[in-house]
Amino acid sequence: MAFHAYLLRCSDGSYYAGHAEDLESRIAQHQQGLIGGYTTFRRPVILVWTESFGTRDEGLTVERQIKGWSRAKKRALIDGDWERLKLLARNRQDQ
Repeated sequence: MAFHAYLLRCSDGSYYAGHAEDLESRIAQHQQGLIGGYTTFRRPVILVWTESFGTRDEGLTVERQIKGWSRAKKRALIDGDWERLKLLARNRQDQ
């Protein structure tokens, strides 16, 4: 059984980080507005990044980590730009 951390781009251009066991079902819930909160009024959403983990705790840990990141750092993750991600982590700047 896999658990997923994910990042959505909302219709207003903002990002939402979450975690789920059934990723496809969770994204559908976001799209339908069934999950109250941040994404409810920012639909449609687009899945822009995901990673699988062996445990729910690992997925939740990554979700919480990403939620604390700057927009620039989230963008580097989405782009798979590991050098920029490392630079932003070291400098703590939104370059």
